[in-house]
Amino acid sequence: MHEETDEKWACGSCIQQFCLRCCSHIKTDEVTETVISNSNAEGPKGNYEMKGLLETRSIDLLKSKTEQNRSEHHTDRYHNENLVIQRGQTFQMLIELSRPFNPRTDKLHLELRLVSRNPPDVSAGTLVPVSLVKDLLYNCWEAKIVEQMGRTIKLSVNSPPSAAIGKYKLSIITQSLTDGTMSTYCSEKDIYMLFNPWCESDSVYMDDVEQKKEYVLNDMGIIYRGTERQIEGKAWNFGQFDKDILSACLFLLERSDVPASGWGDPVSVVRILSAQINSSDDSGVLKGNWSGEYEDGSSPMAWTGSSDILRQYHENEGTPVKYGQCWVFSGVTTTVLRCIGIPTCCVTNFSSAHDTDGILTIDYFLDEHLNPIEEADRDSLWNFHVWNDCWMARHDLPAGMGEWQAVDATPQEKSQKVYRCGPASITAVRNGQVYLEHDTGFVFAEVNSDKVYWQRNADGTLTQVNVEKQAIGHCISTKAVGSDYREDITHLYKHPEGSEEERIAVETACQYGTKAGIYIPFGTEDVYVQITMDEEPQLGGDAKLSTTIQNASSEQRSITFFGQVDEVYYTGVLKATVQKTRAPVDLQPGEVTTVDWNLLYYEYRDQLVDQAFLMFTLTGRVFETNQVLATQFSFRLRTF
Repeated sequence: MHEETDEKWACGSCIQQFCLRCCSHIKTDEVTETVISNSNAEGPKGNYEMKGLLETRSIDLLKSKTEQNRSEHHTDRYHNENLVIQRGQTFQMLIELSRPFNPRTDKLHLELRLVSRNPPDVSAGTLVPVSLVKDLLYNCWEAKIVEQMGRTIKLSVNSPPSAAIGKYKLSIITQSLTDGTMSTYCSEKDIYMLFNPWCESDSVYMDDVEQKKEYVLNDMGIIYRGTERQIEGKAWNFGQFDKDILSACLFLLERSDVPASGWGDPVSVVRILSAQINSSDDSGVLKGNWSGEYEDGSSPMAWTGSSDILRQYHENEGTPVKYGQCWVFSGVTTTVLRCIGIPTCCVTNFSSAHDTDGILTIDYFLDEHLNPIEEADRDSLWNFHVWNDCWMARHDLPAGMGEWQAVDATPQEKSQKVYRCGPASITAVRNGQVYLEHDTGFVFAEVNSDKVYWQRNADGTLTQVNVEKQAIGHCISTKAVGSDYREDITHLYKHPEGSEEERIAVETACQYGTKAGIYIPFGTEDVYVQITMDEEPQLGGDAKLSTTIQNASSEQRSITFFGQVDEVYYTGVLKATVQKTRAPVDLQPGEVTTVDWNLLYYEYRDQLVDQAFLMFTLTGRVFETNQVLATQFSFRLRTF
């Protein structure tokens, strides 16, 4: 005869058993013997009976011996009653059973179900069975019994660094190997899974400790506004660890129409949230208002932090909050992305352009008498505009396009039919590679487009009458790491104004605009470049690359080349620039020449990263034709 509490759990287990058989259809593997059954284990009531179906009595995720989860996962500041962990590392749980676990007669595994609008699915990674193993491999979902004390076992559970983030429902499923009967226990506490910038295999990994403190853990910041001649900072309380904020942030994912199978990719998640934080086409968090009339809501100037906005939106089940402007959208975006583990900061661009037609120039139109044609001026120039930079690898782009990515939740232009922007690689923006996703061209125009003035002729045609090449994208600012000083990061977004490299970037970008031939004509392509290396150099030695340049024309060609060598993580994220060179080359008609580029050991030895991966980027422009040349060559240093 069972005690009263045992009868209660036996009844519940019976119901759960039938539910599991009908709904889950999970194929279980053979039990791995991870511990020796302690048949003589004694508890407060003496020897335990080893017969009968093994059932779960309770799960401890947060207290006593599992409290280490919070500190090891850098989540001890979250005001949340549930377990908050980061993917790609182990976490602990204590499970109290009805009797000691015996691997000869009992089978036990975990089941995690991701909360989303889509039904849980094993192939999509949203229904996760976690089996017991003898040894953890640390790159997949797995669990190991690391301690057994009578009826209580301690599990060490590991998640892969690519696991979908979000809120998981946890169940413990036990089964008799004798007759196949099963019991399911559903935990009252959920598990919140976040990105992990401390895990080297995670796409959002950031190796700088001080940067992680600033861009992930700091819940206070400064957002810059004003003009480039009078920059002012506004203190902002991000509050990413405040009570209910994590639930509110994950609510944005849970209400999204985007399948949860993509929630393991920070590129996809940032793109979702960029759309969800504005309400222009999906009832997102904030409604924008630039009218000056805010009687039915709050003035954008009144907000001093993100918590009240997110909490109000969540409590009202998705009713947009009134009102926001660019710095409010940016502040909320920083909160949401830091809360889920993506390093993020607010960025302000002064003299910020808004390109409406994808030409990648900001165009102003004059009539025959040089009077403005106001109805034709669709582009605009903002005194300042605030968006965000977030940190991640870009496995979807060529190597070297990782690190900081621009993302903008302020609704300006639609991207793939939705008001969102980014993530756009800042490296791609800087080099004018506007053909790379996502929305790189729009961000490029904000910081480095030219102001072009057109005059309407009597016959209705347009003539270019003036170009301002240094009017846009000044004093790009963010809060400095570890202090309240303003840091100017303009150099990350663009080469020095007026430099040859900056002009090459502008011309490269404009060739991909919607009206490429109207401003910068395509140059004659008669110069060709190829980079080669005879053999990969030994670690500790010098590297030598050869650049073959061919002039296929019947005229002389003069080129100025710019070479740059970067240390790169295997994920494609740049660590540091180790060499910059410049070389002028003159070619006679039909001439082929070779230029050698040497990287000496002392130049790269202090910047080496795992796998010793380097990338050589070569750009140039032909003086006579304006042809732009650009290519990259990646190589590794041999360690044997």
